[in-house]
Amino acid sequence: MPTQPSITIFCLLTFASLVYITSGCTKQPDQNTSTNNITVGADRLFTEYSHLIDGKRVALVANHSGRMSDGTHLADALFEYPDADLVVLFGMEFNIRSNDYSLPRDAESDIDPETGLPKHSLYGSIHKPTNEMLEGVDVIVFDIQEVGARFYEHINILGFVMEAAAENDIEIIVLDRPNPITGNHMDGFITDNEFLYGFGAFGKVPVIHGMTMAELALLYNGERMLRGGHQATLHVVEMQGWNRSMWYDETGIEWSRPSPNLPTFESILAYAGTCLFEGLNISEGRGTEKPFEYIGAPWIDHQAVAGLLNGLELPGVTFETIEFTPERMPFHGRDPYLAGEHCNGIYVNVTDRDIFEPYKAGVAMVWAIHELHAGQMEWNERTWDRLTGTRRLMNMLRGGSHPAEIFAAWEDELEAFRRTREPYLLY
Repeated sequence: MPTQPSITIFCLLTFASLVYITSGCTKQPDQNTSTNNITVGADRLFTEYSHLIDGKRVALVANHSGRMSDGTHLADALFEYPDADLVVLFGMEFNIRSNDYSLPRDAESDIDPETGLPKHSLYGSIHKPTNEMLEGVDVIVFDIQEVGARFYEHINILGFVMEAAAENDIEIIVLDRPNPITGNHMDGFITDNEFLYGFGAFGKVPVIHGMTMAELALLYNGERMLRGGHQATLHVVEMQGWNRSMWYDETGIEWSRPSPNLPTFESILAYAGTCLFEGLNISEGRGTEKPFEYIGAPWIDHQAVAGLLNGLELPGVTFETIEFTPERMPFHGRDPYLAGEHCNGIYVNVTDRDIFEPYKAGVAMVWAIHELHAGQMEWNERTWDRLTGTRRLMNMLRGGSHPAEIFAAWEDELEAFRRTREPYLLY
């Protein structure tokens, strides 16, 4: 486990590879930060840290969230920057610059019309840049807003890109952004070895990790979580003004929905638990006004389920009955699950987000529906394994374990993770 050296502008942590932290290696104390006072890593790249890209051939990994505070996309800023040569772009599921989901998705490989540069999607059959895609590249710049949950693809792409950088002897710069659901809360089982490096379960981290992208990059590197024991030559550009207790809507940074199914901050908060329903024959609310806040199916006795859940008295949440019909989404190639079918559902009504534990709420909802409808609930085990990173949760739910017993089952490993992550926290 590395120790924290004293503050320097560049500092070498005590593990084998070079890891540079661009504004000090000790944690910053919490501070009462006002809104509109957060500087993200992207806004520091061309000023204090331009030397990281000057004279180099640059690859950019980003999506529509990769913007400067003035709205300029990093692809355009890097392309216009005279002292570096942007040579290739890597995007995610949708258009690299836009979250207008009525536009066609990016092809797996294409030409960016604004710059004329090649661009590749890391969301389809390829999640890790190939050697050919990175030919001639000196440094990779990575800037993507994540959502705070391991099963969302962005932190997995970070790991795969770091592996590619290490294998090709290319530096990587991770530009930091806030964890939208704060940097304090952690929950869920640590990924089992059997499911490591699947899409949704990269690294030995819990489902709710409580870290920023830059902190995760340091963790992946320092704890040798990259496959083959590789370590990348890693630079991270910290934020200024952020502290671990801040929710995204307290940062003053404009919210840019990461997905059409995560249109609001409230949907992000619920998603951290109710995404589990993607592995069941139950609608997770896609195609409704409140995706991931609404959960349901035609066969659910929602009154009984809500009663069972509210009897648990989980902190910061009540479970209300709702009826909804998922509708086709124009930006999607396929209909949402149970499209056109009347669903009896549950609405996750968060009453106090500071004490709400979304993953526990999601697990409890699965438990309650299974308690009342075990014969009708169907499990997509492949998807469930990807989401949970373990068979233990499914086995406990199927075996009739009470939520309190399930929550207690991951506490020891979660406490161990708290200790593991400590040296890598920047704020």
